[in-house]
Amino acid sequence: MTEATAKRQRLRITYRVDGPLRYVSHLEQMRVWERAIRRAGLPLSYSGGFNPRPRIQIGAALPVGFAADAEWMDIWLTEVMSPEAVHTALARVVPEGLDVLEVEEVDLGEPALPRQVQAAEYEVAVETDQPAEEVPRRVEDLLATQTLPRQRRGRSYDLRPLVHRLWVEATRPGEVVLGMVLAAREGATGRPEEVLDALGLAEGFFRIRRKRLFVENHGGTRDAESTLKV
Repeated sequence: MTEATAKRQRLRITYRVDGPLRYVSHLEQMRVWERAIRRAGLPLSYSGGFNPRPRIQIGAALPVGFAADAEWMDIWLTEVMSPEAVHTALARVVPEGLDVLEVEEVDLGEPALPRQVQAAEYEVAVETDQPAEEVPRRVEDLLATQTLPRQRRGRSYDLRPLVHRLWVEATRPGEVVLGMVLAAREGATGRPEEVLDALGLAEGFFRIRRKRLFVENHGGTRDAESTLKV
């Protein structure tokens, strides 16, 4: 089988992650998807060589403990199928914690999905005993800062250019909910936990949900959430 016939169709799957699957690693999530695709009977394409690997690309690895509303994954099939049939087949077999939201066909010639991802939006709920006006003040101070020197794995970097947007979504007794849009490019990724640390909020219990990915596409920018049917 030639390379051309081994990859006859490329499909992009929008899906949600919650429940128990929040707490498994990226590699284990990939294995979960491989098993689901096999159980669905999809004609998945594999790489060549001595150790063939399934042709699956996740837009951006989801850290352990994060929920997600609209992730993206590309798969390649050796036979052409309707996106609706693939959606139905996968929805029947995915385990608790995975929800297939949409399947669409994309061009085989598009760049690798991880290279297209530019940013991600997060919702972060943090337990805090700070006064209601204190967290908004800290957010304003952070956004007004030119640089935020940080250390990651022994290497210095500047967090500030990785924070595209930051805002307070809600304040409740004992809790504040923050919204963040952070860079998610290869080699330049902002992490919600580090933003919390810069705000002096990392000591409290927090829950993180990735709301959507922003993906560069043909010179523009799309987001995974825009594919959802409301």
